Amino acid sequence: MNNPKSASPWARWLLAPLVLAVLLLTGCAGKAVQPSQPRGATTNPSSIPAEAAVSPEPSVTQADEGGVTTGEPALASSPDAAKPAATSVPASLTAEAVAPLPTADLATQAPEPTLTLPAATVVAATAVVATATPTTTFPSTDPYPLQIEVMRRETYPGSEIVFEQKLAPGPNYNQYIVSYMSDGYKIRALMTVPVGQKPATGWPAIIFNHGFIPPAQYRTTERYVAYVDAIARSGYIVFKSDYRGHGSSEGPPEGGYGTPGYTDDVLNALASVKAYKDTDPNRIGIWGHSMGGQLTLRAMVLSRDIKAGVIWGGVVAPYPDIFARANRPQPTRVAPTRAPSTPHPGEFGQYGRPWRQELTTKYGTPLQNPGFWASISANSYLPDISGPLQLQASITDEEVPVEASQTLYKEMLAAGKSVELYTYPGDNHNISGNFTLAMQRTVAFFDKYVKGS
Repeated sequence: MNNPKSASPWARWLLAPLVLAVLLLTGCAGKAVQPSQPRGATTNPSSIPAEAAVSPEPSVTQADEGGVTTGEPALASSPDAAKPAATSVPASLTAEAVAPLPTADLATQAPEPTLTLPAATVVAATAVVATATPTTTFPSTDPYPLQIEVMRRETYPGSEIVFEQKLAPGPNYNQYIVSYMSDGYKIRALMTVPVGQKPATGWPAIIFNHGFIPPAQYRTTERYVAYVDAIARSGYIVFKSDYRGHGSSEGPPEGGYGTPGYTDDVLNALASVKAYKDTDPNRIGIWGHSMGGQLTLRAMVLSRDIKAGVIWGGVVAPYPDIFARANRPQPTRVAPTRAPSTPHPGEFGQYGRPWRQELTTKYGTPLQNPGFWASISANSYLPDISGPLQLQASITDEEVPVEASQTLYKEMLAAGKSVELYTYPGDNHNISGNFTLAMQRTVAFFDKYVKGS
């Protein structure tokens, strides 16, 4: 065996690095190298506070930190996490968990409104197409309530007259506010009753039809005071209806030209007065002014109970003439006090309800459908008028042209009926300048054809 010490110096110099390398390799293999841990992780889970497990630090929300959000549902990464165990989660909590709805659930529900909306659109389109198909011809041949023949098929029974309030008496008559029924509406009226010895058959009566007064301004005891007094003191019961919608009377103020409502009120007033215990049912006349003249004429071709009529400044031309007049400029009319967009029902011309538009839309204009316009005109039925007629008008009437009365006068003559016409130059719509003379003529006419009948 060789003695190491006996080795040459050169050999010892070569062996020294080899021995050092062996020693280094032996030391590194003695212990496993621990892998590096991500920031925020730990090798001792028991050291994490309970609240930390539920509410992680803000740094864990940063994805580049590699952290997790402990306790939050992993909807995006794990769809199964949205399915709670049926044995441990109550139904109410299940609904809350589903409320945020994963993408899969949203995709399931989204088509529902999409399917509903197209269905509704299809139905609407079908309805429009169905209604657009014309079912009637123009002009319409449907009956209209204002037509004379249609009104003749109706009944106008009136009612018992109820005395609501006694007013101050006149020189030889008492006067009252009364009420009666018309088409289910309670209508108020001014009524005068003569005092003294009542005739054996009862007092003669006059149905008094006032002209247009804005219904909201109308008062039963105001206006036409002198007119009513002149007739009442001549020994007549006078009955002045408010008409529906006027003052405290019930119902809508429909107007006197486009609907039959006011005419219905006049005819029901006639029936009520006729049934009144102190009235002679065979001696009833009628008086009308302006719009009330139109109602008077209509009543006289609808009822045989009226012995005679008097009309002052009446809107009594045939309907085609009224239509044409209403569509011409009216420079002498007083400017309206209301906005043009809110016309008052029943006003003449541009202030009235759009009855002309309504009728022409359905039935055509007088030129397109003259038969219809004749059917709503009392002038077309003058052969059936119930008695003689007296007409009075101002030549310079600023409201209703005298031509209306002149036209009716000629039509009455052509029909072979008894008629009188008196005109007054330089007077107004109310014939105020010739009131005494005009009223004397009125009373004399009633005395001849009503009281003396």
